[in-house]
Amino acid sequence: MGLLPALTDLVLPRTCAGCGLPGHVLCPACAVLLTVPHLAQPRRFPAGLPPTVAAGAYAGPLRPVVNAFKEHGRAELARPLGAALALAVAAVRAGVPGTGRPVVLVPVPATRAALAERGRDHVRELADRAAVELRAAGLDARARCLLRRRGRPRDSAGLTAAQRRANLAGTFVADPADDRPPAGALTVLVDDVVTTGATLCAAAEVLSAAVVTAGRPVLAAVLAATPRPSGRPSGPSRYRVRNVPAGHHDRLSGPGRSD
Repeated sequence: MGLLPALTDLVLPRTCAGCGLPGHVLCPACAVLLTVPHLAQPRRFPAGLPPTVAAGAYAGPLRPVVNAFKEHGRAELARPLGAALALAVAAVRAGVPGTGRPVVLVPVPATRAALAERGRDHVRELADRAAVELRAAGLDARARCLLRRRGRPRDSAGLTAAQRRANLAGTFVADPADDRPPAGALTVLVDDVVTTGATLCAAAEVLSAAVVTAGRPVLAAVLAATPRPSGRPSGPSRYRVRNVPAGHHDRLSGPGRSD
């Protein structure tokens, strides 16, 4: 450990954002919970939900981990959480034939109120970090802000899935200021948490209509998905999460990536 990190630890000791264990930004026991990508299963599948892979479950230690990065300014979590998101992207990509294509990560844009409150766009930070991890693993990946928000939807807390969908209608528009994805690229929406899937549905609809090449699927990857109470799938799905190639998994989630 260098002098500066050692001095920093003396002044601001590092503790795991999930369990509070001293000495780690994210301890191995909590980090491993983000290394088993799985298909997100909302309680009721909304129409238009893209195939979505989550790196972990939004429960137990992962809930405070995500909230520490999102709400409490634990920016040092960007590296391990970006690696976890990259693993979810690699998993959702592996389920589509012709995986040699470039991958474009599109962060779900934050509302103006959230940006003002937090002073940062945490999902864009995750997308940028995940793209770095994917490129280091040998994949052609880049992050592009192809969406923006308009209007001021009300807080979605307590809303049903249908109410969330109605609340988000028309709030996403394509952003013509950024580059378009290269022809044939896989477009992957990225976000921190998926609960009902309403946000991903609304964003994917705009991407499909205005940005993505006709006939190309829009995929999605998130850090965590709210688990179903019953633990059973909510409906049939033809999409299956395939194993991430061993070399990619080792590169994205190997020893030493958690802190």
